[in-house]
Amino acid sequence: MAVCARLCGVGQSRRCRRRQRHNQQDQGSDSDMDEEEGERIVGETQSVTGGPENSAAAGPSVAHEAAAEATADSASTVPPNPQSLLDLPPEILVEVFSSLPGTELPNLALVCKKFRQILNTETIWRRRCTEEFGMREDLRKMEVVGVSSRELYAKRVNPRVKSGRFMKLLPDYEHMDYRDVYRHLLHPYRHILGLWQPDIGPYGGLLNVVVDGLFIIGWMYLPPHDPRVEDPMRRRPLFRIHMWESNKVAVECMYGHKGPHKGDIQTGKKDEFSTKCNQTDHHRMPGGRQEEFRTWLEEEWGRTLEDIFHEHMQELILMKFIYTSQYDNCLTYRRIYLPPRMPSDLLQPGLFKGTYGSHGLEIVMLSFHGPCARATKLTGDPNVPAGQLTLDVDLNRPVCLPDLVHQRSIEELSRLVLGMHEEAQREVQNPDVAPQGAASEGAVAGGAGAAGLESAMEAQSESPQPGPSSSSASSEAQPFVLPLGVMTRNEVYPRTCKMCFYGTGLIAGHGFTSPERTPGLFVLFDEDHFGFIWLELKSFSLYSRLTDRLAHAYAPDMERFEAMLRNMQSWTS
Repeated sequence: MAVCARLCGVGQSRRCRRRQRHNQQDQGSDSDMDEEEGERIVGETQSVTGGPENSAAAGPSVAHEAAAEATADSASTVPPNPQSLLDLPPEILVEVFSSLPGTELPNLALVCKKFRQILNTETIWRRRCTEEFGMREDLRKMEVVGVSSRELYAKRVNPRVKSGRFMKLLPDYEHMDYRDVYRHLLHPYRHILGLWQPDIGPYGGLLNVVVDGLFIIGWMYLPPHDPRVEDPMRRRPLFRIHMWESNKVAVECMYGHKGPHKGDIQTGKKDEFSTKCNQTDHHRMPGGRQEEFRTWLEEEWGRTLEDIFHEHMQELILMKFIYTSQYDNCLTYRRIYLPPRMPSDLLQPGLFKGTYGSHGLEIVMLSFHGPCARATKLTGDPNVPAGQLTLDVDLNRPVCLPDLVHQRSIEELSRLVLGMHEEAQREVQNPDVAPQGAASEGAVAGGAGAAGLESAMEAQSESPQPGPSSSSASSEAQPFVLPLGVMTRNEVYPRTCKMCFYGTGLIAGHGFTSPERTPGLFVLFDEDHFGFIWLELKSFSLYSRLTDRLAHAYAPDMERFEAMLRNMQSWTS
C-alpha cells in the first residue's frame, strides 16, 4: 500500500512516517532522512538484537517483533477518532475505493482533489477490470509477437522471411492503463456480454460474447461434425473489440479468411445489437463461390460434396450455404438466457447438442417447468426452425420398459407410448375429468413434480405389471436397447438408462408447414445424456451436454427466462 501512496502522490507513506517518528525521538538528527540513514537505522536495530548472527539465532521471535512493529505503525497512522474519509491514510482509501463498483468511481473523483489523485492509482482499476469482467492479463506483460490459433492471429508473410510469421494484432499497451481499458472498452460494451441468438432465418445460432484477454470477442458456437455428438463444440470468431490508443476503440470483423478488418456494432434496443462489416470484400475468395462453398462445406460438415451420397441431404446443405452466406456477417442478435436450476429439476438444465437426421447436429436448451421438461431449439432447420419447442416431456407419465427381448419390438413400444398419448389427449379435451387411478398398461400417472413420480413408483411397486420391470421408474440403471427398425445417426449410444417418460416431438414440412406434435419416448441415460425416440418417424435422437463454461449467461429469475422463451418462439413463427 505504501507503493500505492507514493504512486498517487498524496500523503506520506509508512516509511516516511517511520522516519518522522524517529526524527522526533532524536533531536540531533536531520529533518530529512535519506536512504543511507534508513539503512543505518536497520543496522542499529540488528545490533540491538546482537547482530546478524544473533538475529539468525533469535529465529521467529525477531520476525514476530518486526510484524508487530509494522502493525503498530499502520495503526498509529490512523487518527484515534477520524471525522471523515479524508482523515484516513491513502493506502486504506485505495483499498476502500477498490471495493466500489467502477460506475461509482467517476462521481467519487468529483468530491475533492485528494480523492481524484487516489483514483489515478492503477491498483483500483485493475481490480475493477478483474472482478467485474474477469480480465486476468497484465497490461505491462503482454506479448506483441507470438504464435497462436488463426482466430486471434492474422498471417503476415514477409517476402524476406521464407518461413513466414504470425503477428498478433495488439496495440501498444505500454502507454495505456487499466482506467482507460475500463472506461473506453469494458464499461461501454458491457451490455453485449453473454449469450445471443443471431437472426439467420430458420437456422439461428449461438453467440457467446466474452472478455478474452484484452479483447471483447464474439464467438459463434458450432456443433461438432455429424454424427459425433460427443465431440466438443467448435468455435469461430465473428467480431472483436479492442483499444488501439488510450481513448480509441476499434471494432473488427473476423469473418472470412483474410484476417480482421473494419466493422461496426450498433446497440439500439434493449437486449439486442447488430453487427456490420465495412469491408465485405475480405469475405471473398480467389476461386469465387465454388471455392467458398467447398471451404464452407469442409468447415461446416467436415467432408466434401462427393462424400455425401444422399441427394436430399445435398439439397439441404446447398440451401443453407446460399441462405447464410448472403448476410456477410451483418446480423442482428437477441439476448438469450440459460435456465436457472430448481431443487425439483430432474437433472441440471442447460444446453445440449443432438442429432436431427439429415439436418445434422443441432443445439437445444433443456429446461424444467413444474411437471414438464422442454427442449427449445437454438439452431434449427427449414422444417422446424430455431426457437421452436422441439420436445415436450410429461414427467407425470413415466414409462416402464419391458425386458430386452420386448424392447426390440417397435410394436410393443408403440403400444405403451400411444396408450399414454390417447390418455393425455382425453385429459386435454376434458380437463375437469381427473385421471382414473392407474394409467394404461405399462404406465402409471401421479401428481405434479416429484410427488407425482414418487406416487407412481409406489403404485408400480404395489401392483407390478406382468412383463415390464418394476424398477423401470427408479433412478437405478436398467438395460436399454433401441427397437428394431428405429434409425439412428450414431450407433454408439448408452446401453443403460435411468428413467423413461412419455413426451411429444415437433415435426413439420419444409418451410415449417403443417406442424404437429407426435408422441415419443424420452430416455434419461445420465446427467449429461438423454435421447428421444420419434415413433412416427421411427428415428432416434441422442443428446449430449455442452461442457463449455458460459459467463453472463444465466437468467436472473424463472419469470425472465420464460418470457425469453415466448419471445424466441415469436421470432421464428
